[in-house]
Amino acid sequence: MDKLFSLKILDRFSWLFRMFGVDYNKMRLIVGFKLTMDKRRVPTIMANQARKRDSIFTPFVGSLLLYGVIGLLLIPFLVIGEAYYISLAIVFVITMFILTTSMISDFSSVLLDVRDKVVLDTKPIDERTIAFAKFVHVVIYMTQLAGAIWFIPFIVSSVVHGLLFSIVLLVSIILICLLCIVVTALFYIVILRFFDGEKLRNLINYVQIFLSITLVFVYQFIGRSFGLIGASFDYTAQWWHLLLPPFWFSALFEVVLNNNTSYLVLLAACLAIIVPIMSVWIYFKLMPAFHQNLAKLMSAASGKKVRKQRLRRKIAALISRDYQEKAAIDFARIMMSQEREFKLKVYPSLGISIALPLFIIIMGFIDGVNVFPEIDYLYGYFSLLMIPTTVYMFKYSAKSKGAYIYQVLPVQDESIFYRATMKAFLIQLFVPVIMALLVIYLVLIGPSALLHFMIIFLIGCILTPISYRLINNGRYPFNESFSFVESANTVIVFVMMFLTAGFAILHYFISTVSYLLYVYLLMLLVINYFVWKVIFPKR
Repeated sequence: MDKLFSLKILDRFSWLFRMFGVDYNKMRLIVGFKLTMDKRRVPTIMANQARKRDSIFTPFVGSLLLYGVIGLLLIPFLVIGEAYYISLAIVFVITMFILTTSMISDFSSVLLDVRDKVVLDTKPIDERTIAFAKFVHVVIYMTQLAGAIWFIPFIVSSVVHGLLFSIVLLVSIILICLLCIVVTALFYIVILRFFDGEKLRNLINYVQIFLSITLVFVYQFIGRSFGLIGASFDYTAQWWHLLLPPFWFSALFEVVLNNNTSYLVLLAACLAIIVPIMSVWIYFKLMPAFHQNLAKLMSAASGKKVRKQRLRRKIAALISRDYQEKAAIDFARIMMSQEREFKLKVYPSLGISIALPLFIIIMGFIDGVNVFPEIDYLYGYFSLLMIPTTVYMFKYSAKSKGAYIYQVLPVQDESIFYRATMKAFLIQLFVPVIMALLVIYLVLIGPSALLHFMIIFLIGCILTPISYRLINNGRYPFNESFSFVESANTVIVFVMMFLTAGFAILHYFISTVSYLLYVYLLMLLVINYFVWKVIFPKR
């Protein structure tokens, strides 16, 4: 632990921490332990990658490399010219978005570490030392993340614009990092002040999912951003820019490099310096109250859960007559809704299933290549691509040690567990995706979308048990730990992709004769009945 480069740098500033009344030796020990544990943490951006224990790169290092690739998006805006006010505002929007979402998704465990309260509060360590240890840990993480994003863009922009530009840029990055850290902490403080710990956990999970979905579309914008190099970014400062932090930092460049001394630009530049420094002061002032409210993370709200469980039972009663299968469906639905790691790995693909068809249509309209709007419904088949990967994840659980319950229950027909889990998936996850797409397409192409999406839904119901048979055949659901998760079999995933594409092509040719769609719908109902009966036979 003493060999960590970050700690060696920290030692050079030990006098500064002692000046603030911090027990530096204890703070260093806490920070060193947390940095060591970071090496074992898998960041959200790498959550869908297989865990390769023999790799020379840790998941955290791999995530930094990926952030470095994303940082290339900033280069076109940095070299575009000397109209810094708008071009650099775009750069800082991207930077603040990545830093803030990464803070919330990956470093919530630092700011919200209840173990500090349970373990460290019993030791002779004052609250100031604990607060500084958390803050230093987050600053080190933020420095690594910002360094990965800005390493290449900083070198390129320094070569293009010179030394003074690089100095102002370095100061701006430091101030942005401080602001993002404090904004994230204040977000938690406010949430914990007015809500319980369960709502905060859900909010963090939603941010993690949002980050995973967003990264899928970043590559599209990287390619498109190079088309902005010849664009003009001349723009006049407006009063409402003072409400947007990215403009504060771009105003620094206008003042220092372009000698822009207009009232609004000067005020924005002052805010860029004053607000981050003041926010750090506020952060340390609120830390005692924050530690007290962390106790809420140990509690969980149960009132709404009871009502939701009653609703689940009613839905299960509608789709199954067997009381044992009803209970198994209810169990599987609860597991899907409460397993946070399961949601983190599965929900991004659900979000992409909704966003990708809409994204393709919007980009087609923007680029003027939406030549065949009458077959836009075929993009709905993208929603079926998440079925094999989602079905594959049903064998994993954070509570896998409880899988022995399958063997001790008085159930003769073990296929009930598999069949119930697939039905729970259709109700809990697949139906909401199809309904969301249906609403969008009713607006885009009209009432005809209803029939098309009924067909797509029935095809999804056919592919679900087939995916289970190919991927998880004979395994109990939720019976393996997430620590052993691996990538789904690529061959099987490609087989399901080609099968989905085949259904889409068949759908297109049948749609050329309108009345055949109704015949096709009836055929799919019959095929569904026999597929489920063959794959999940009752014993």
